[in-house]
Parts: sequence; structure tokens; C-alpha cells
Amino acid sequence: MRIPGFSLEFRRLGCEMPVAIARADAAQWVEAARLVRESGHRLVAIWGADRRVRDGNYAVSAAYAVAGGLCVVELPVAPSDASYPDVSPWFSAAERMQRALRDLLGLRAQGWLDERAWLRHGAWRADEFPLRHDFDAAARRENAPDRYPFVRVDGDGVHEIPVGPVHAGVIEPGHFRFSVVGEKVLRLEERLGYTHKGIERRFTDFTVTDGYRLAGRVSGDSTVAYAWAYAQAAEALVEIRPPVRARWLRALMLERERVANHLGDLGALGNDAAFGFAYAQFMRLKEDWLRLSLEIFGHRFMMDRIVPGGVCVDPSPSQLRALAEQGRRMGGEVRAMRRIYDEHSGLQDRFITAGRVTPDLARRLGLCGLAGRASAQGFDLRVDQPTAPYDTLAVKKAVYTAGDVAARVHVRFDELFESLRLLDAIGERIPDGDIAVELPTAGAGALGVGWVEGWRGEVLVAIEAGEDGRIARCHAHDPSWINWPVLEHAVMGNIVPDFPLINKSFNLSYSGADT
Repeated sequence: MRIPGFSLEFRRLGCEMPVAIARADAAQWVEAARLVRESGHRLVAIWGADRRVRDGNYAVSAAYAVAGGLCVVELPVAPSDASYPDVSPWFSAAERMQRALRDLLGLRAQGWLDERAWLRHGAWRADEFPLRHDFDAAARRENAPDRYPFVRVDGDGVHEIPVGPVHAGVIEPGHFRFSVVGEKVLRLEERLGYTHKGIERRFTDFTVTDGYRLAGRVSGDSTVAYAWAYAQAAEALVEIRPPVRARWLRALMLERERVANHLGDLGALGNDAAFGFAYAQFMRLKEDWLRLSLEIFGHRFMMDRIVPGGVCVDPSPSQLRALAEQGRRMGGEVRAMRRIYDEHSGLQDRFITAGRVTPDLARRLGLCGLAGRASAQGFDLRVDQPTAPYDTLAVKKAVYTAGDVAARVHVRFDELFESLRLLDAIGERIPDGDIAVELPTAGAGALGVGWVEGWRGEVLVAIEAGEDGRIARCHAHDPSWINWPVLEHAVMGNIVPDFPLINKSFNLSYSGADT
């Protein structure tokens, strides 16, 4: 893909993902978005930074997944105007990211119509912005209630059902406003932002070397994926390569994280269809899986085990054998459960056709990750842009076309079995050697990007280095930003009681989208 006015040179920063970084003017910013869309490629993330101290401007960045790798387009934004061209006409998923950028940095998309706050929720004044350098974080503020103007649907027999933000379970908060006739859903509107924690502001209190701890806590069920993406970005800042053994251990932990989450989701999906036996069996398997992770890695979710420069845990040969033996046992039990799922008429009646996202709709809305692969969007970084050791493991994609709950269940089963195969191969082929190298101090202004296929989808972390090895800006991006709006479409035409099942089949992160 060529963008008039500049060429794209993809480089494998450090040893990882091919990334091209291009500085654009407003016309090139718009042209880049148009060309990416017309070429059939995808928007991954949009974020901004306050660079007034460094060069007198703000900056907006857009990361696009293109044929050569990841293309990051940067646009300087003058403080006098504090606006930039809207890209939502080409990528509808940009709308919420641009609203968040307005809340956090005060930069407004030109021509953008939705002025409602997305992350602010009355927690700070409308004329102050937490990601600006002059934001007074210590000032006392009243958390004023705000009345969010949900879109109303009028008509005979139409009424609203508000669900959340507090739910009848130990889950994160989110508000869902249904417009229904009888039990049929005409429209769903989401409001998130309740778990906004100021993580991106908090990153600036850390050095590049230490920030991985915070990255691993953006979304706890994806701690390995975030830590690896952060480590990639930190290593790209100084162009170092972690040891070969460390890369294999990172993949081992990432696949164990994928298996754990798929086990939990498959059980929860059975439970949401009133099949309690499945929930009990899958949660038993997940618990066994997590307990062995605790025994070998020192943490059930392997938090803080991937660090910039490598990893900080090195399983012994006997421990690697124990992991492999557990994987082989797991495969047999999950195959038995899959047969039960496939042959259970009650489950299939609830799964098939529920929450369907057609391949065409998925393509237009940019659906990604496991939900995308269930709707024929066959993107998987482990295959499309493989880094070591995935470039030697021949990962098989799990892609379906039906786009319903049943297809998303099939993707989980297929990916679980593929992860077990990968774990077996990693255990057999992992090389000996060091597990970490020291990370030098990055020069101020350097930009590093990491991009990892987590269990839910692609996780992106971009780090801008500041003075004395500190973080000037870190953007941690969850695939849920792209997929939450698609859930609103998936529910339309279904009945209200199917919403928990459809929602769980996506299982998107509230926390990951509320940073």
C-alpha cells in the first residue's frame, strides 16, 4: 500500500513485528484512512499524546493492519485548533476511540457529531484533560453524576430495558439499554467507561523498564498478552533482541493463557444455556490448569513473568514435562466435552443462529479476534505476522462463516486444541540458553510498538520514551475497542433472554476498553 507524499518502510524493530511509522499532514491522514479501507485492510487503534513541551504540538496516531505489517500514521495537531480530521467515515470503530481522545486529551475530530463523553462520567471537569501535561491530578474534584442521553427508539409497543451497570454476578460494570417490542430487541446501546482507572496517565510515573507491571494489569485475563506486547514495544525502543529461549517461554505462557480462557468461556456458555454440568466440568479443568501454572510459574495467571528483555522464570526439564503431560490429558477430556456439546440438542438450539454477525457486516465493522474468525475474518497475527517462535510452528487458523454463537463456540474448541498442540511442540523443541538481557535506556522521543495475538484478539502497546528512561506516553489497546460496537448489531432481532449468551460468546473486556 502506498500513501501519496511518503513511503512506508517496514522494519522489524528489535526482533518482533514489522512496523512502519510515518508522519503525515492532515491531507495525508485522510488519504491514509481512505486507502487502508479501500485496500481491504483494518484500523487497529487511535490514540493521542501531548508533545507541546517537545515540539509545541499535540499528536494523534492511527495504527493500521496492512499487508506489510503495522502502519502507524502520526499527525501533529496544533494547540490553537486542537482538532484533526475524522476517520470514522471509513472506520466506524474509530468513533469511540475519538470520543475517548476528546475526554482524555481534548482533541476533537473535525465533523464528528457525537459529543457525548465516553470515559469521563463526570469524574473530572469538561474543560480539563487528564493526558495533558498541565492536568492537576492532585486537585480535589466532585464526582458529579451525569445524565447520559441514550438514543431513544419511538413507536407503538416500544419500551426500554436498562441493564446494569451493576450486574447480578461478579463481573465488571457496563450499562446496556435495550429498546424492545415484546422480547424482540430492536436496538441495543452500550455505555462503558465505569472501570476507567487512569492507567494511561499512571504509566508516566514509571520507567520503561518497570512499566510492564502496569501493562499486565490492564485486563487481568490477558496479562500475558499485554506484558508481551509491552515488552515488544520496550525492546523496539532500543532495538534489542530477547534471548531465543525467552521468546519460546513467552509463547508457552501465551498459549496457556489462551487455553485457560477458552476453558472458562466454554463452561460459561454451557451455563448460560442452562447446562450446569458443562460449567462444572470446564471449571474443574480450568482450575487444574491454573494450579499447575501457579506451581511452575509462581502465579495462577502468570502475571509479571514476561519482562522487557525476556522473562523472569525458567521452568526445569521436569516442569516442562509436567506441563506437556497435563496438556495431553486435557486434550482427551475436552474432546469428550466437545462431543457432548455437538450432540446436545438443547445447547445447539440455543447456539445456532443466535447473535449472528454476517461476514459482510463483520468486514464493514472491523470485527477481529476470535469473534472475527467466527464470521470469516481470518486474521491471526500468529499466522499473518508470525514472530519467533510462531514462525516455525505452523499455526492453524480456526475460521468459520456462520458468525453465530455456535461458530464462536467452534472457534474456541478449535483454538484450544491447536494451543495444546503448540504447547506440546514448544515443550519438545524449546532451546536452552539465557532467559533475559538488560534493557538499555531509550533516547527521549523514541517510539516503540508491540502487537500480540491474545486469546481475545490483537493487543497493541505503544510506548513513547521520555527523559531519563521514563515513559512519556504509553497507549495500551484492547481488541474489545473494535468489537464492543459489533455486539450491539449482533443482538438485534434476537430475544432479550439470549443476550447473556450472545454477550458471553464475545466475552469482551470492560477493563481493557476503559483505560
